[in-house]
Amino acid sequence: MNILQRFKIDTFLLILIGVVITASLFPCKGETKTVFEYLTTFAIGLLFFMHGAKLSFQAIIIGIKNWRLHCVIFITTFVIFPLLGLAMQLLVPRFLSPNLYLGFVYLCVLPATVQSAIAFTSIAKGNVAAAICSASASTLLGVFITPLLVGLLMHTQTAGSMNIIDAITSIMLKLMLPFVIGHLSRRFLVKWIEKYKSVIAKTDRTSILLVVYVAFSDAVANGIWSQISFLSLLEIILFSILLLTMVLVITTYGSRLLGFNKEDEITIVFCGSKKSLASGIPMASVIFPMSVMGIMILPLMIFHQIQLMICAFLAARYAKR
Repeated sequence: MNILQRFKIDTFLLILIGVVITASLFPCKGETKTVFEYLTTFAIGLLFFMHGAKLSFQAIIIGIKNWRLHCVIFITTFVIFPLLGLAMQLLVPRFLSPNLYLGFVYLCVLPATVQSAIAFTSIAKGNVAAAICSASASTLLGVFITPLLVGLLMHTQTAGSMNIIDAITSIMLKLMLPFVIGHLSRRFLVKWIEKYKSVIAKTDRTSILLVVYVAFSDAVANGIWSQISFLSLLEIILFSILLLTMVLVITTYGSRLLGFNKEDEITIVFCGSKKSLASGIPMASVIFPMSVMGIMILPLMIFHQIQLMICAFLAARYAKR
């Protein structure tokens, strides 16, 4: 076991950090930036096309029967999380800058992640069919709900930098349309998807890296590193841990109070506590101007690693029960 596996450090996060450093030292400008922006738009469309193609209709039918479980997860994802994000305004400006606070609010309105939620549910021996359904549905609902919540909770604080109608229209065209086309094409692509899973995974991650590079190139031009200190990074880590801990406590004891069995409790814990980097970064590129996107996704990038580390430990604990 190498040091990354021992400390549950996501290799992809290290690559993301490398991209941020590259963008800080060698930001794209002028015509190069335009080329990267077009390439990023294409890559995001391909990402959501493949998400749609990978979504199994049979898995949805199997999992959708457990509607009480899904309601609890969706309420946690799209109600409890946003309320906790709004409560963080109490930390402004003493502990969090206004921009970092908005980054946390954006993190809190995102849908659940798919891959890691299902993986941790499987490791912990939870209800995997329900996890597949819930995580996939969360991604799909997030395409509509996230921009609405951003408009409701953040619009007045972003000085009108985002037009909610334009954001939803852009998401429908750039994200939802490729997703639907991909799902309708699933019957023709399913064998190819199974055969080239590793290649598709690399395509997913490449699109995220492109978005991060372009976003931080613009952020560097707007002086992001004069706004973010080492102390600010420590604050993001601390408040990410506190936020995740609160949600884990709510989902664990809430599911027990509602009478769910242990398998469903595991599903609620791991699907309700996750926030999607794979959906969050592409959505941010559609919703926010590139000039502010870098600081908006910084809490998400850090929270992503923390949720992987803590949930890996919890999944192992559940598996030993």
